[in-house]
Amino acid sequence: MAQRALIVGGSIGGLAAAALLDRAGWEVEVFERVEVELSGRGAGIVTHPPLMAALTAAGADTGDLGVISEYRVGFDGQGTEIARFAFPQLVTSWDCLQSRLRARVPASRYHLGHVLQSFSTEDGRVQARFANGHTAEGDVLIGADGFRSTVRQHLFPEVQPAYAGYVVWRGLVHEADLPAAVRDQVFDHFGFHLPEGDGEVIGYPIAGPENDLRPGHRRYNFVWYRVADPARLRDMLTDEAGVTHDLSIPPPLIRHEVLEGLKADGRRTLPASLSVMLDRAHALFFTPIYDLASPSMIGPCVALAGDSAYLARPHIGAGVTKACEDAVALARCLPGGVPVAEGLRAYEGARLAANRKAWARSRYMGEYLMPQYHDAAGKADWAAHHNLQTIMRDTAVLNFA
Repeated sequence: MAQRALIVGGSIGGLAAAALLDRAGWEVEVFERVEVELSGRGAGIVTHPPLMAALTAAGADTGDLGVISEYRVGFDGQGTEIARFAFPQLVTSWDCLQSRLRARVPASRYHLGHVLQSFSTEDGRVQARFANGHTAEGDVLIGADGFRSTVRQHLFPEVQPAYAGYVVWRGLVHEADLPAAVRDQVFDHFGFHLPEGDGEVIGYPIAGPENDLRPGHRRYNFVWYRVADPARLRDMLTDEAGVTHDLSIPPPLIRHEVLEGLKADGRRTLPASLSVMLDRAHALFFTPIYDLASPSMIGPCVALAGDSAYLARPHIGAGVTKACEDAVALARCLPGGVPVAEGLRAYEGARLAANRKAWARSRYMGEYLMPQYHDAAGKADWAAHHNLQTIMRDTAVLNFA
């Protein structure tokens, strides 16, 4: 009889693990806490070769996956191009990847509205209990439930997200909504701008709704990292009803004054081309940046994958890639019939160091927002490693292995 895997979390990492373990001979069940099919609001995802390899291994369709940005371009405070180099890179959207992997998991194996409450292990088996009263038993439980992971909290309750001191704003701009001059200058490239004393702006083209790749129908993924002290963050996490949300706030609940304040800051701080981008962006939302690192990726009959184990800041653009690499390693280390404990040890051996490196690298790149120098020499060294050229070179690049 096939071994049975219970996967908590039905996002991209969980779906990749499900598809790959199914191909490795496992019987798989996926449990997602949300009651409706997931959506990423079209958020942009930068691809890397390991991600493409994982999608292929999972049997997912990789055709017409996104838009290729040919150049990286830097802009100064007036919006003038001051740096450029060729760097072809395929960029896609969260929704596109989610739908491709979702197609690899039968509906009968994907369960919405299942909030994990607890789990226990006994005699080499694991039993999961959900808030709706459902229970499930299997040979392994995989926590792919993100940085708020219930699975991790049961294994390592002392590990909690630590606020990094800044947030990232994201929004999408329809190509057709942009003035021709802005579109011609900015749209086709992976763009970078460092506002004086006000964070870091990047952006790149992605497909339009329903993965529409036709010129004129695409969108631009606008990203602005901004420092926010804990008091400011608390205010931003407070909705119109006065309720302050924990860790993050649902985008529809962001107060109008917070959104309008962002746009006003953009008109004052950003070059005109990027200010227009921000003014015409829709679905604007922000995510506080957190650090999280688990001491281990496994427990008895349990594995952590993706952000549930290590939350890398988005500067390296590797969150989805990292989760899919974890899924590949799980399937490789747990082929059908191999003792679970042995396979889990092999999995941690394969992925722990790589996750630590991604986590550390992302923190290093975030130092541009929160510099740590204490004297003139330290400032000079920091500036030599954190400037427009290095940020253009290292953002969304796996050059730290």
